Amino acid sequence: MSPDVISEPSNGILDRVVKFFVENQDERTKEWFLSGSITPLIMILVTYLYFCLYAGPRYMAKRKPFKLEGVLIAYNAVQVLLSIVLVYEGIEGGWRKHYNYSCQPVDYSRNPVAMRMARAVWMYYMCKVVELLDTVFFVLRKKQNQVSFLHVYHHTLMPVCGFIGVKYFAGGHGTLLGVINSFIHVCMYAYYMLAAMGPKVQKYLWWKRYLTVMQIVQFIIVFFHTVQVQFQPTCGYPKSIAALLTLNAGLFIYMFSSFYVHSYIRKSNGAAPQRTAGKAGEENNNQLECKPKDAVEANTRPAVEAKKAL
Repeated sequence: MSPDVISEPSNGILDRVVKFFVENQDERTKEWFLSGSITPLIMILVTYLYFCLYAGPRYMAKRKPFKLEGVLIAYNAVQVLLSIVLVYEGIEGGWRKHYNYSCQPVDYSRNPVAMRMARAVWMYYMCKVVELLDTVFFVLRKKQNQVSFLHVYHHTLMPVCGFIGVKYFAGGHGTLLGVINSFIHVCMYAYYMLAAMGPKVQKYLWWKRYLTVMQIVQFIIVFFHTVQVQFQPTCGYPKSIAALLTLNAGLFIYMFSSFYVHSYIRKSNGAAPQRTAGKAGEENNNQLECKPKDAVEANTRPAVEAKKAL
């Protein structure tokens, strides 16, 4: 076989990769904070992992844990408010009356509805970055047993998913995940805000285990919501992205279910529980006339060429 024959498939794959990561970026969001390049996010995540898994525990080894009651109450209260805003924006920005639950392509136009959802996706991404503080607070309070694989994996993966969403898919079918997840976070951060208020309040927090149940239900919904895209040949939402969301949801169903069994079912039966995973987590189908990226670029190209001619 000649070198030319060997190189053709390789060039084809390389061309597709370049096309995806360069040509397919969302022009509306590329100038937004932490959305132009993934490098700053990688630096943040590397610093996060280094501190939470190595430097932080070593620093706290011979020190007393920080109390942080006031900080935790304020932090969790802010997270509750942000999550409420995200639920509202996700519903009003698409899922209440504009989006189709069976198949919703990404609208790359700059109409108000599409831009509202794009901004909501960016805000969700920012919240996932801020939530890295969850683990930092565990380390500073010497709650290293809470820094489990599930906790760290979840908190590391979500900002990456947020970046990909803002960079390439700021809207469409996958945004239902963000709406449901934000609702779960309203309940979750409300729980942790109340827990930080001390023993007088903690005795009323018997419902912690149900946060994990809500997380499992969340990922079951996401699993079936995204897997249906694979059975619709004409659906304009990328099947590869839907498949990744389905796979990720399935993985989280397994991990959260295992955590629930080890932490609650086996514990109630007298078996030694697995070390905790930290936080328990954690209609109108009218479809928009979504403009694909190529159509948006075609509409704007004459104006750009006229500008260059001046």
